[in-house]
This record gives sequence, C-alpha cells and structure tokens, in this order.
Amino acid sequence: LLAIRERETVNWSGRHRPPIDGRGVYPRALQTPLPIWLASGGTPASAQRGGALGLPMVLAIIGGHWRRFRSIVDIHRHAAKTHEHTPEATPVAINSLGFIAKDSQTALDTYYPAYTAAMRRVASERGWGTMTRDAYDAQVTPEGALYVGSPQQIVEKILHSHEVFGHDRFILQLGTGTIPHREMLAAIELYGSEVIPAVRSALATNAPVPDSEAIAL
Repeated sequence: LLAIRERETVNWSGRHRPPIDGRGVYPRALQTPLPIWLASGGTPASAQRGGALGLPMVLAIIGGHWRRFRSIVDIHRHAAKTHEHTPEATPVAINSLGFIAKDSQTALDTYYPAYTAAMRRVASERGWGTMTRDAYDAQVTPEGALYVGSPQQIVEKILHSHEVFGHDRFILQLGTGTIPHREMLAAIELYGSEVIPAVRSALATNAPVPDSEAIAL
C-alpha cells in the first residue's frame, strides 16, 4: 500500500499470489500524499512498526482498563522519533466502543443487551469466557474501556483519556449489536450536539475536566 502511494507503477512479490511486475494503480489519489493510518489492536510490535514507518496510528481500546494502553502510545511515539518522523506526521487516534443517552442508567441498560449479544458471539468463536453483567459494569466505569453514559460522563472520560494519551483524534464507535434505530439516532445527536462541542471547548481553553454527575455506575 505504501509503495502504491509513492509511485504509479509497482513491482511486488509474495507467497500467496503471482508477482506484480510494473503494474500501474489507477485512479491515483487526489491527495498528495494519500493519508494512511496504521490500525493497532494494542500490540507493541504494531505500534513500533507504525512509528518506524512514519504512519499515524489508530489504537483500538475495546476492553480492559484504558490507561494500560499508554505504553503502546509511548512505543509508537518513541519509534517515530527514533526514525526522525515528526509528531505532526505521526498523530495518534483512539477508537473505542460506546453509547450515549440523556441519563446514565438509560445508556447502560440500552447498550447492555446489544453489546453482550455481540460479545458472546465473538466469545463463542474465539473460546473466550461468557460476557456477564458484572463484566459489563466493570467496562463502563471511568477506568473501563467502554464509553457508555450521559453526555457529561462521555465528555469527562474523553478529556481524562486525553490527559493520559495526548491523542489527536477520538473515534467513538456507536452501534455495537442491535440497538433500536430511534435510540441510535438520539445517541448520534447527543454526540454531535453536546459531547463534541464540550470537548473541543475544553481542549481549546485548557479548561479543567468537569466534575462527574452524581450517578453511581
């Protein structure tokens, strides 16, 4: 992919298909260079490779405690610096799963059945343990990987994670599983009308992280 980006014709050979000998790749990208981000599931090797190649990294944090992924971001940045790539050329994005509703309990209860059904399918395919309500509740705490709650809680969690990672982009993946359409539209609207403006305002003014609303998770 990097070779295709850098030149019009490509020579390549591998193990699973016939070689490519001087073939052109069309149409050419409008942007120069075409932005290519490396996706990482949290392995040190992928972060190291992305930094060494001078590629931005999208780090997927979909389970466990999100703070433990700080070392992966550090590896990417150290590799980029070692290979003389600038921070501007190697930004970091965080990608997480979540759901938003007007109040915390509604968000938790709406997201739980859809998320659990999806995770149980994956668990059966990969031999993982069964997703339980206790395990789910652990993931939606301030230290857990899932961004589920009211707009204010999501704002707070994004800002806290930014203090730790200093990342350049945050991607909230809504819609895991089978959430009703009306609730999904409402979550998208809350994200765009309340969460994003609040996060941008706080980061622009270096405002302190707002206090969490008094709802027990």
